Amino acid sequence: MSLAAPSQALFGDEEARKAIVDLRDQVAQLQKDHAARIDELSQRMDRIDTILQAIQRGQLEAGGQFDQLHQELAKLRGLIEQVANDVATLQKRNRDLYSDLDARIKKLEPTSVTVEGKSVQVERDEQAAYESAMASFKANDFRTAVGALSAFLARYPQSPHASAAQFWLGSSYYAIKDYRSAIAAQQALIDHFPDSPRAADALLNIAASQIELNDKKSARATLSKIVTDFPDSDAAKLAKERLSSLGPK
Repeated sequence: MSLAAPSQALFGDEEARKAIVDLRDQVAQLQKDHAARIDELSQRMDRIDTILQAIQRGQLEAGGQFDQLHQELAKLRGLIEQVANDVATLQKRNRDLYSDLDARIKKLEPTSVTVEGKSVQVERDEQAAYESAMASFKANDFRTAVGALSAFLARYPQSPHASAAQFWLGSSYYAIKDYRSAIAAQQALIDHFPDSPRAADALLNIAASQIELNDKKSARATLSKIVTDFPDSDAAKLAKERLSSLGPK
């Protein structure tokens, strides 16, 4: 029985999962076969021991046969030791194989995370990509964050992290003073995720970008929308303050 397995297969589908199970079954069968061989050899040793005991009890005239049986017994013992060593080696390979396969499977299994107060399942690669992008943002490496967050949204548009990624993308654009892109990114958040808890803050970021572009008229409209649509939010308080600072129309 061969240990060959479709290791080149993609481990992201049911066929690959079946291959993993089949491979484990092969290893288990090999262990079973070796165990059966050891049991058979042990039985042969028992039979030889019985013969030896009979010779020792009164049939020493067997002479040459007695010596031959001793030699055979020694050979069998050596064979058992060899097979036992083979099994130990196989068991180590088995443990290493399980460890590798388990690691592969864990990469496929989703992880539980909390997003906007809710526990959701997220693929591990997806979670890692989001965390990597956010690490760049938190390190104030906003240009890298722009690239990473854009790539994340392109690859995982339906991710539970998508609305947050969209918001931080807009914030990253604002940080590098790309105000038009910041407005576009935050507007995408509002358009695609109108119920996002960051919607008011996204509008606030849009207004800030509009002010930087000296588009005070649009900024007033955006700030007024925050006050109207999100009257009890912290963003509304800031919007009122900024409206006052902008002065009369």
